Amino acid sequence: MLSILSIVLPIFALTLVGWLARRVGIFSPHSTTELNRFVVYLALPALLFDIVAKANFAQLWQPGFVAVFAVSTFLFFVLTVAVSRIMGRPIGNAAILGLNASYSNTAFLGFPLLLATLGPASQTLTLIATINTVCVLFALAIVLIEFGNQKGGNPAVIALRVGQALFRNPLVLAPLAGAAVMASGIGVAAPLDAFLKLLGSAASPCALVCLGMFLAEPRDKGEGAGAGAGAGAAGETVALVALKLFVYPALTLALALWVIPLPAALRHAAVLLAALPTGTGPFMLAEFHRREGALTAKVILVD
Repeated sequence: MLSILSIVLPIFALTLVGWLARRVGIFSPHSTTELNRFVVYLALPALLFDIVAKANFAQLWQPGFVAVFAVSTFLFFVLTVAVSRIMGRPIGNAAILGLNASYSNTAFLGFPLLLATLGPASQTLTLIATINTVCVLFALAIVLIEFGNQKGGNPAVIALRVGQALFRNPLVLAPLAGAAVMASGIGVAAPLDAFLKLLGSAASPCALVCLGMFLAEPRDKGEGAGAGAGAGAAGETVALVALKLFVYPALTLALALWVIPLPAALRHAAVLLAALPTGTGPFMLAEFHRREGALTAKVILVD
């Protein structure tokens, strides 16, 4: 328990630092946006490139585990998006809510927590889950958001614009470039490796400080009506937290037990990774695109 607390408490501390810094006026009202842009355009792309470029395909070849975690993640994402659309959310907003319910904090919490509970053998499985979540799932959400940003016109023109937007997005380009390096086998030169480590290691702490700053922003009670207000917003927060922490892991467990049976060690890892709280990635996208930012911040803080 103490080892788990030692991992989790710094997360709250970083969020609290951001909240206090914004409340006492150290940062201006525009600082949240600018810090988030640093994470989206520099720190997180460096982290994604580093993760993928150093992956070993032979090591990652765990077809049963990949199938269970990918199917549960994407099925839950699609179901959440579909329900959000039925409830009247625009497609971009629905994509953010889908991430709220299916985007586990595998990179920041998964590695240390699974190492403490399941041992060193779990680290490869955590890497697989991280690539699945922060690269593939993230890219799918970006596709839906960019699609939602294009209104009207010929479907072929819209598809072309979405494609252009995607291939200008560093969160899509970085893992693609990392995959090219992994496939080539050339590796990452020592100076570039040091650069990526320095820049990529800033992604999670800066995102958590940014989250705290966002939560500290003064806002009207009715602000963010797109996410509901008052009791409605609280109800949505509780629903998304319950989906993320209980329903999504239960779906993963059902798949690992009865649909694609896994050995106990792989099954435990899949369920624990699915049960991790929502990562900061959805908040970065939400704040950057001005979609469901307040709701996403509350979900991350609560779960």
